[in-house]
Amino acid sequence: MKQVSEAVPFIAYGGDYNPEQWSEEVWIDDAQKMQKAGVNLVSVAIFSWAVLEKEEGVFNFAWLDKVLDILHEHGVGVCLATATASTPAWLSANYPDVAAVDQNGQPYNFGSRQHYSPNSPTYKKAVKKLVRKLAERYCGHPALKMWHINNEYGCHVSECYSRYSTAAFREWLENRYQSMDELNERWGTNFWSQRYNDWEEIELPVRLATFYNPGQMLDYKRFMNHAIFQLYKIEKEILREVTPDVPVFTNFMYQFKPLDYFEWAEELDVVTWDAYPDPREGIPYSSALHHDLMRSLKQGQPFLLMEQAASHVNWRDINLTKEPGIMRLWSYSAIGHGADGIMFFQWRQAKAGAEKFHSAMIPHSNSEESRVYQEVKQLGQELKKLNSLVGARTTAKVAIVFDWENWWAVELEGKPHNKLAYMEQIKQYYKVFYDQNLAVDFVRAQDDLSGYELVAAPMLYMIKPGDAENLEQFTANGGTLVVSFFSGIADENDRIHLGGYPAPLRRLLGLRVEEFVPYAEEESKTIVYNGQKAEAFTWTDIIMPEGAEVAAYYEDGWYMGKPAITRHTYGKGKAVYIGTQPESVLLERLLGELASGKHLKAPLHAPQHVEILRRDSDDYKHLIIVNHNDHEIELDLEQGVSYTDLLSGELLESSLCIKAVDVKILRF
Repeated sequence: MKQVSEAVPFIAYGGDYNPEQWSEEVWIDDAQKMQKAGVNLVSVAIFSWAVLEKEEGVFNFAWLDKVLDILHEHGVGVCLATATASTPAWLSANYPDVAAVDQNGQPYNFGSRQHYSPNSPTYKKAVKKLVRKLAERYCGHPALKMWHINNEYGCHVSECYSRYSTAAFREWLENRYQSMDELNERWGTNFWSQRYNDWEEIELPVRLATFYNPGQMLDYKRFMNHAIFQLYKIEKEILREVTPDVPVFTNFMYQFKPLDYFEWAEELDVVTWDAYPDPREGIPYSSALHHDLMRSLKQGQPFLLMEQAASHVNWRDINLTKEPGIMRLWSYSAIGHGADGIMFFQWRQAKAGAEKFHSAMIPHSNSEESRVYQEVKQLGQELKKLNSLVGARTTAKVAIVFDWENWWAVELEGKPHNKLAYMEQIKQYYKVFYDQNLAVDFVRAQDDLSGYELVAAPMLYMIKPGDAENLEQFTANGGTLVVSFFSGIADENDRIHLGGYPAPLRRLLGLRVEEFVPYAEEESKTIVYNGQKAEAFTWTDIIMPEGAEVAAYYEDGWYMGKPAITRHTYGKGKAVYIGTQPESVLLERLLGELASGKHLKAPLHAPQHVEILRRDSDDYKHLIIVNHNDHEIELDLEQGVSYTDLLSGELLESSLCIKAVDVKILRF
């Protein structure tokens, strides 16, 4: 199979293209405008099943043939979609079992999108037929660069309660546990007389009288991730057979909980994702977090930003417009964090349908003089100058442990504090490093951590076999590990690790947590760190040191004087435990001190709200500098180094100025 950089040896630029919504005359106009805008790649046919197969077994590819020919003639490559993201009306009408079923036992009606059940045999059969037809017809077409499988799996339907899903869940459980005794042990079914004697007795965890079994619910989430993943694999297998040299992918989403993207990424040739930060949030550090997460899913391989809005979206309560320059600015931020492609939803703004007010590269006016198209054109022409960035990687010495199954487990009901939000904890730690311009990778607790100096594990509630040993090895070898409250509590089946919290991590952290103290809403406590006071929120662990040193203590509450933060020397390294949620100023200070202790620093010193991002290849080093401020800033460059501004061609040596809401791409 070709490497992605061989298929697309340039910064990819373009977006979703839906020619089935327009006449052939518009196709020609589109291709000409794409050329002017520097577009070199588009995704085609994502939602065109009903046009490709208007009736069962009756296929019409003539229109798609013309579209691909026109695009190729104008120098535009194609990510050809498999069109399986939404079923046609005839499939739903003829085969009602295709529909997913909601928690109330009601099948979803036709008329929207993605309403199929991942466990429907009929849906799978129809998918296989369509994908094979597409692959065999276009396997030799020169426009084909990549396969875009389905679209945003699980976005609208990530759970299904049909009879097919029930049967598939039982089969999945039998394969996982092999025996009823093992399942009963893992689920703790002697509690509340829940013991099972036969696989057929097991139902899906829905419409229960009160609390569900957490082990069963956790496995149901694993099962649904597995079931949807199998759909992707079905399509990939066909595409690999017919077009073994064409890369494949599906597009991921922002802060998407139902699917374990670490697992999925192993089957993608390139990670792609869809970013839609809300302008109301200001500087989109949350999207920066996800850029870094997507880059991390394949151990640092650059990703493609497959969708973003040229201006505004249509699905929020208020859909703010991106002000002039913001689309360009955020696009370069994505490139700095590891994107090898900038794509949009969509090329031409739709004239009908639910997304007709979603912005596009070409607005309803169809005017090349529109502000949006002019910005799109400017960016497209600029990206042609950045081909040396393709394949360039980010080297991070800081990592944050992130685990989808832990996310599922920590937010199941029945916890001491049922408003704990795993992603919010991750964001708090990430933002500290983001503000300090320290590159961050995301890892799992079982991954190779030897390349990092500092690893943070916020709220690592679930400790799986081998996790504790891996964290111990990292620390013993000289690494600095930071662990937060409510970590090391349960195993992979959400059963408590006995022996005192956090049992698997006690030796590493040098402490025991006697009990938890969740806070009431708006409650806070005061802690003292190196003589300075700070507020603590949400939670207190009652910490009993077992070799750890007290770094901060509580000044009030019935646990006044008890440790809030500890340090423990372990081998050549250090393990820090934060037994509460400290205010941001203290977390910034603490993590900053730990980073400084490992001699970690930003590529350049910069004022607030300026990203300094570095990507290196075998031939070149690059700095992507993004000024989010509404005023000009000046930076000192590293002395003795000559830099080339790739956008202007200017040579720089000692310093540079960056205008408000602007960027510099430096190669050295």
